[in-house]
Amino acid sequence: MTKDEISAGQTVMGLEFGSTRIKAVLIDSTNTPVASGAFDWENSLVDGVWTYSLDEIHTGISTAFANLKKDVQDKYGVKLTKLAAMGISAMMHGYLAFDKGGKLLVPFRTWRNTMTGEASKQLSKLFGYPIPERWSIAHLYQAILNKESHVKDVSFFTTLAGYAHWMLTGEKVLGVGDASGMFPIDDRTGDFDKKFVKQFDSLIADRKFPWKLADLFPKVLPAGAEAGRLTAEGARWLDPTGELEPGVVMAPPEGDAGTGMVATNSVAARTGNVSAGTSVFAMIVLEKPLSKAYSGQIDIVSTPDGKPAAMAHANNCTGEYDKWINIFGDAAKVLGADFSKGKLYDTLLELALKGDKDCGGLIPYNYISGESMTGFESGRPLFVRTQKANFTLANFIRAQLFTSLGALRAGMDILFDEEHVKLDRLTGHGGFFKTASVGLPVMAAAMHTPVSALSTAGEGGPWGMALLAAYTINGKGAALPDWLNKNAFASAKVQTVQPDQADVDGFNAFFVNYKQGLAVERVAVDNLD
Repeated sequence: MTKDEISAGQTVMGLEFGSTRIKAVLIDSTNTPVASGAFDWENSLVDGVWTYSLDEIHTGISTAFANLKKDVQDKYGVKLTKLAAMGISAMMHGYLAFDKGGKLLVPFRTWRNTMTGEASKQLSKLFGYPIPERWSIAHLYQAILNKESHVKDVSFFTTLAGYAHWMLTGEKVLGVGDASGMFPIDDRTGDFDKKFVKQFDSLIADRKFPWKLADLFPKVLPAGAEAGRLTAEGARWLDPTGELEPGVVMAPPEGDAGTGMVATNSVAARTGNVSAGTSVFAMIVLEKPLSKAYSGQIDIVSTPDGKPAAMAHANNCTGEYDKWINIFGDAAKVLGADFSKGKLYDTLLELALKGDKDCGGLIPYNYISGESMTGFESGRPLFVRTQKANFTLANFIRAQLFTSLGALRAGMDILFDEEHVKLDRLTGHGGFFKTASVGLPVMAAAMHTPVSALSTAGEGGPWGMALLAAYTINGKGAALPDWLNKNAFASAKVQTVQPDQADVDGFNAFFVNYKQGLAVERVAVDNLD
């Protein structure tokens, strides 16, 4: 029984810091989710930098865990005090830099920041390898180019998952998937590429810093490795009540790209997943290297077990249409309507299926922040139409869904049309698919390929991290794809939607307008503060 497993400390927890929600998921011996807890949060724009404070990070993780404990108590009547294993994951990239005393030197710079364009371009050229603006090394080098005084004092830098893991265990380590969003990984060694490390050190040699790049990195670990144990201090940091026992086996901390791959069973070659929420990215596990680098458009990262994967990433996805749906909801409430949030979303999103295939010529842009894929360092949410456009509510909602995938489509065109990457399976997860009857066919149209969703997709990355933690203690040498197939997905229910040709043609027509209208977005960015 689940109750007995919880009492005996046989359950496993995965916790993920998403961009708008921190969520913890508890799984039993069958790797099935049995309880969860969450905490909603938002990044802040402080002095032009998207950030979360360390206090917010701590409050968020402890509240999410407290809510998990409450869910366990409510469902099973027992306290959650012991765990067999656990793991932390988080949105990737960004910059958390500390001095020798463990003091944070500058506010956390998240993946959302796009002020590292110069560093990205220079490093991509130096390495002959794409270094996106959001990568940790781009943030470090941009700070060097900006002559920021803190750089000389850096002793360690890491990602959000790496920071939380450090607080819990005292170990400065990182899973290979998350590490691949800090600095390029050599897939032959599963570690940071030593050639590129040397090139970077030579590049900054004249700055006379008291460190070498390798001195600042966390240790890289593959899926299945033990990444330390929960310390007494870490247990109190996670659970201020003092009820959680230390000594829990910890999996290597991972990024949300890696946990998304695991949660969708997309860690083998020719499989892929698309994670769509506040941001959107598609991960395709490669059979062979790409023919060339596509800086600013296609990233090369790693699966949690170290295989190369191509990532097409867009900073903006559902954020803007969330705001529009809330506006429509406010209008309905003013008129006296009574409805749940789920009913509001389902009703409006399902209208998209009734709109014109090409959205009637409506062209919105969801650029709340910059969009590297299409060359924007900052963004302005925008809605454009001609006088002859068919301006209906159904078309408006459909256009909001289509534009949320516009930047992603630009990247996927490279993989499909230029690199001829082959896919056996593309699996979706994230908030975009909550109304599956809409999310799946819209994604299939945009990707012009079949898209699937698993019955477990609602648990997403936190469940993926829990699976990685379970693999750490139960893998017993099995390859990660094989272990997942046997232990997590053998009886999984899969819903697959084939792309409707009329929808594909409609998205293609919309996308032509989308690309032409980027000139209007440029004018808005240049002229509206």
